[in-house]
Amino acid sequence: MEVRLYLQMLLRSWWLIVLVALVAVTASLGASFMAVPQYEATARFILNPSAAITTSADIVRSLDTLDRPSVAATYVEVMNSQKIFTDAVVGLKLNPADPGLAKYTVLAVALPSSSVLQLSVLGPNPTAAAEFANAIGNQSISYARRVNSVYNMEFLDIAVPPIEPISPQPLRDAGLALVLGAVAGAILAILSEQIRMPIEALRRRNLVDQTSSAFNRRHFENKLEEEQARSQAGNTALGLIRLEGLFGLTESLPSILVQHVFHEVTRRLRNELRGNDIVGRWGEIEFAVMLPSTPSAAAERTFERIRLSLSQPIFISQTKESIQLQPIIGIIACESREPIANVIDRAEKKLVESHHNQMATFSGVVSG
Repeated sequence: MEVRLYLQMLLRSWWLIVLVALVAVTASLGASFMAVPQYEATARFILNPSAAITTSADIVRSLDTLDRPSVAATYVEVMNSQKIFTDAVVGLKLNPADPGLAKYTVLAVALPSSSVLQLSVLGPNPTAAAEFANAIGNQSISYARRVNSVYNMEFLDIAVPPIEPISPQPLRDAGLALVLGAVAGAILAILSEQIRMPIEALRRRNLVDQTSSAFNRRHFENKLEEEQARSQAGNTALGLIRLEGLFGLTESLPSILVQHVFHEVTRRLRNELRGNDIVGRWGEIEFAVMLPSTPSAAAERTFERIRLSLSQPIFISQTKESIQLQPIIGIIACESREPIANVIDRAEKKLVESHHNQMATFSGVVSG
C-alpha cells in the first residue's frame, strides 16, 4: 500500500524529477567544459633485498622483514615527503617557489599483498606530470640507498605522459549527474507531496463541513457569488433542502452515526447532480444545491429526482433503525447579476413557504 502511495506521488510530480535531473545534467556538462583537464602519470617501483647482502641467512631475514607493512609504508612516506618533491623540482631545473607547482598533486601508495609501490602525479600538463613522477622516483631511490643498505628500490614501470585526462569526463559525469538528479528529484517530489498533502487537507477542512463532507455554508456562498458575477443569462438555479426527519438527530445519536447519516445524504445529492453542480451544508438540517447554467425546467426535474432519492429511508445497521429524511425543497431561479443577499433571502423565503405548504397539506390529511 505504501509503495503504491509513493508511486502515485512520483507520477503526480514527474515533472519535478525531470526538471531536477535536467538541471543536474546541465550543471555537470557546464562544469565539465569549464574545468581544466587533469592528467595522471603513474610510475611503479619494487622493493627487494639489497645486492650487498650475500649470505643466505641475511637474505631470508631481509625477505621476512620485507613482508612487514611498516617497510613499504616507510618508503611511501619518503616518496610523499615535501623534501623529495623539492629535490625533484630542483633536479628538473625548476623554481621551487613557482606557484604553478601547487597545481600538481603527488600520491604514493603500497599495492596490497606485494612489495610494489605506486606513485601518481596529477596535474594539468601530461608531460610535466610524467616528468615529476620520474624525478620523484629517482630522488626517492637515491635517498633510500643513502639511508638504508638492506633494501633496494628500483623502477618497475616508468611514468609516461597520459593521452586522455582522468577528469573531466563529460559523458560519465553527465550520466552520474542524471542518476543522482533523478534520485534527488524523486526525494523532492515525495517531500513536496508530503508537505502539500497536509496543506491541502487543511485547506479542504476550511472549505468542507466535516459532518456531511459537503461544502460549508461560507464556501458555498462564495461559489454562488462567483457564479452570479460570472453568469450573463441568469439561468442559475438554487435549491434549499430541509430534512425535517433529521430534526434533533444530533442529540439522540452518537456523533459517528450522525456523521454516517449526513454523509449518506451528501452522497445521494451528488449522485443526482452533474460535475459542475455544487452541494453545501446550509444549516443544522438544511442543505443547499446550486445548478449553474441550468434552465428552470431542467432544474425542476433535477430537484424532483433529489426529492425522490431523499424520500428513501436511511438504514442504520448499528441500531437496526431507519430514518425518514422527509425532504422539503425550496427552488428559485437566480436573476442575472442579482446581489447575493437578495438571492439568499428569496431562497430562504421559498423554503419557508414550501415548509408551510407541506405542513398545511399534512394537517389536512390528518384532519381528513
